Amino acid sequence: MERGPAARTILSRKVVRTVAACCAATTAIDPHWRNWFALGGIPALTEPVIDEPFFPTTAILTSRGKTQLELHDRATHAAAEKFGRQVFLRGVVEVSNYCRENCSYCGMRRDNRDLARHRARLDQTAELLVHHRPRAITDVNIQAGEDPVVVRAVVVPLIKILRRQTPLGISVCLGTLSASFYAELKSSGASIYIIKFEVADPAFYARMAAPGSLDERLEHIHLLAATGWKVSSGFIACLPGQNHDALLANFALARKLPLAGCSVSPFIAGDETPLAREPMAGIDLTLNCMAAMRLMRPDWVIPAVSALNLAEPGWGYRRGLRTGANLVTINLTPPDLREDYLLYKRDRFIMTEERILSAIAAEGLRPSKQSLADYYRQNQTPKTESARPAIGLVTALNR
Repeated sequence: MERGPAARTILSRKVVRTVAACCAATTAIDPHWRNWFALGGIPALTEPVIDEPFFPTTAILTSRGKTQLELHDRATHAAAEKFGRQVFLRGVVEVSNYCRENCSYCGMRRDNRDLARHRARLDQTAELLVHHRPRAITDVNIQAGEDPVVVRAVVVPLIKILRRQTPLGISVCLGTLSASFYAELKSSGASIYIIKFEVADPAFYARMAAPGSLDERLEHIHLLAATGWKVSSGFIACLPGQNHDALLANFALARKLPLAGCSVSPFIAGDETPLAREPMAGIDLTLNCMAAMRLMRPDWVIPAVSALNLAEPGWGYRRGLRTGANLVTINLTPPDLREDYLLYKRDRFIMTEERILSAIAAEGLRPSKQSLADYYRQNQTPKTESARPAIGLVTALNR
């Protein structure tokens, strides 16, 4: 019997409800499976039919062509709904390349005896940030290898100077420190701590000789959040030997942590590391991870990292902005010190003020007039899937 338009609509709704019920049942078995229907069966991205949190699948992360463009467009739309067309603009100053850790993927690892080590001078760094910083930046990130000496001698007094003499929001990326150091940095005026978990598999984490153990790293993240820090973390995409299941595990871990932001960095085979001859990560998989991160957590601040331009020279950074990234960083480290801050390669692609502002404008974005620190202050503590207090805060974390 021929059905009219109204009858066909009712029937189609019944089919949708039936399929949705099947999806929900299958999700109980495999939570990663649920998004095939929400994303239109992979080939086409549509509005979600099942009202569940987004979680990526291997098919989403490996998408190309039209499907990839639709994924990125949807992520851009999600960012615009939450943050508008504004991106946060911060500066970064790298104050030490001394590091007590020995990460296999980092050129500043302690076993690199060929690296000329340096610590920035407090007076010169303060002069730079107080009187000669780019006018567009609203925040500054103070970054170093894991070096408690520079924290005490330079970072803490620098934060106090910046707090007294500038309106800058202050974030730090200093590695795994003691609880007392965290408290001192916070009382001095910093409010954002960047500490990446890098990889979600404990055994893989150990093979990469990443700082301490994964469990310890996660305890530090919980400690920082529990003591009032806004915490940003992140992971590396396509580490040598990392399969798609391991990559998806990074998302599962990230969404359980008490984070305000999260990054995805492509693996770059760093000079003077044990992984120097490994292939570089593909830009597309990294960008898809960024887009998936935005869809999974529309409220997070997600940076476009400078390594995107190493993965795809000339276009990688702008493509990152098209995946819903909403934080960009101008490198302020003096040129004579940059070469030996060996995160990736000595031939670094430095994101200057001109390059950053040009990329933002080309993508129809504009710098935020509000600092990231102020934005966080005006927003509630980040939600997590299973928040829990830190364990052994004093004994386990005072190293």
